[in-house]
Order: sequence, then C-alpha cells, then structure tokens
Amino acid sequence: MENYNQTSIYFILLGLFPSSRIGMFLFIIIVLIFLIALFGNFSMILLIFLDNNLHTPMYFLLSQFSLMDLTYISTIVPKMAYNFLFDDKSISFIGCGIQSFFFLTLAGAEGLLLAAMAYDRFVAICFPLHYHIRVSKRICVLMILGSWVMGSINSFAHTAYALNIPYCQSRAINHFFCDVPAMLTLACIDTWVYESTVFVSTTIFLLVPFTCIAFSYGRILLVVHHMNSTEGKKKAYSTCSTHLTVITLYSAPFAYTYLRPKFLRTPTEDKVLAMLYTIFTPMLNPIIYSLRNKEVMGALRRVIQRICSVKM
Repeated sequence: MENYNQTSIYFILLGLFPSSRIGMFLFIIIVLIFLIALFGNFSMILLIFLDNNLHTPMYFLLSQFSLMDLTYISTIVPKMAYNFLFDDKSISFIGCGIQSFFFLTLAGAEGLLLAAMAYDRFVAICFPLHYHIRVSKRICVLMILGSWVMGSINSFAHTAYALNIPYCQSRAINHFFCDVPAMLTLACIDTWVYESTVFVSTTIFLLVPFTCIAFSYGRILLVVHHMNSTEGKKKAYSTCSTHLTVITLYSAPFAYTYLRPKFLRTPTEDKVLAMLYTIFTPMLNPIIYSLRNKEVMGALRRVIQRICSVKM
C-alpha cells in the first residue's frame, strides 16, 4: 500500500461542473453569484461604517456577519474557478489544509455569531431598559472575538488531524473544496473515532446555538404577542423573521450534511448541499437584511444623497 502523506504531494478536486457547455453555463452562474455576494456583503459593511444611525450593537454584529460571509465565499469560489478555467484540478497538500482551516473557522464562527445576534434581539425586545447594559460595545466585541477564537480552535484541531493521517491510493477528493469528511474517504486508516468528533463539533457549533436561538425567539414571540403597539409588533416580527430566515438557510443544509451517518451520505448530495451554505447563502444574506430592513434602506438613501451632494 503506497502512502502519499507527504507535504510535497497534492490532491485532486474533482469539482462541481462537468467539462461541457452545461458546465460552462453553471460556472458562469456561480461566478455571477460570487460577484453579487462580494458586492452585497462589502456594501453592507461599508454602509454600516458610513451611516451613524447604524452604529448600534445589532448592526455591528451584522457587519461582522457580512465580513465572515465575504471571507467564507472567497475561500471556496476563486480556487474552484481557477481549476475549472485552466483545467487544473490540483491543490497542494498545504493549500488544501489552509482552505479547510478557513472554511471550518468561518463555519463555526458564523454559528456562534448567529446566536449572539439572537441574544441581541432577545435583550432588545424582552429587556429594552437593560439593553445598553447587557449588550454594550465591550460585550459585542467579546462575543465577536469569542466566535472567531472558538471557531479557529475547532478548525485547527480538525485540520491538524486531516493533515497528519496517512493517505493512500487515490488522491481524488470528490468535492469542489477541501472538506475534511470528503478527504477522509482517502485515508488508509479507520476514521470512525474522528467521525464521532465531527458529530460533537457539529452539535457544539450548530445545535447548541440553534437551541439558544430557538429559546430566544420563543421568548421574543411571547413578548411581541402581548405588545399594544401595532407598529412595534410589525417591526419586531420583521426583524425576527429576517434573522430566522438566515438561520434556517445556514443551519438546515449543515445539519443535514454533518449529522447524518456516513453510510447515508453521497458525494453528489454533499456537493449540492455545500453549494447552499458556501455559495448561495453568502449571496442571499445581504439581500435579505437590506431589502427587508427599512433602517438599512434609509441609510442607503442617506449615503447616496451625501455622495451626490459632495459631487455637486
């Protein structure tokens, strides 16, 4: 049995598109989605930075979420596009590890940040008088740092394991990026212990935050139901429904992918689901938060008017 576990070797990413006209058509669609995601998330970050009315904890957290989405999709799509355009499906051993590290870091950090955003809405609606104490700028920074640090630690452990196990025979990863479970199908050893840690990590970074989010929104709905103000109800429902939409788009494909037993998973299904949380969701998030948010649209008008007045 030949062992390929050397830092000088490379993997082959089988990719997402067939080498045909259909593949080129799908590739163009993905590139357009990538450009929309870049523009949307960068615009959201810039808008929150430029408009003083958006300098609140909720939008500070949202700007970090956009930053994560921006980095998230940039970790996956450029390499996939390069491989398709130049018909070069290889990725170095170290490059695969770096891509895997950033993907897992951002995936874990986003789950925790979504929980932080739910906590922000929970305090704002259920304890409005205590909001500036419970969700101060310092607490926001700590929640953001905590998300990045915990995501990085989890990612480092998984990536270090993936880079230090022996690989043999085929080096072809049946995926469009270096997803650790897909890499482990090439391993020479039994990885059932590691697969158990994947379940534990998914529980910590997905199910636990989701449980906290569900609890927060359950309390929020009870409080909103007893509100006397119709306008207040509409605003609360709008904000919460927006957040719940994003959480569903993020959590559902992740949970379905990583919490299923190995024998129920197929490479094709994994790739389709991965497209949802690595490509489509980063594009949809800024659209959902902007088009359904009057404060964001108002800020956009103010910034455009300011730019036009400066030019005149």
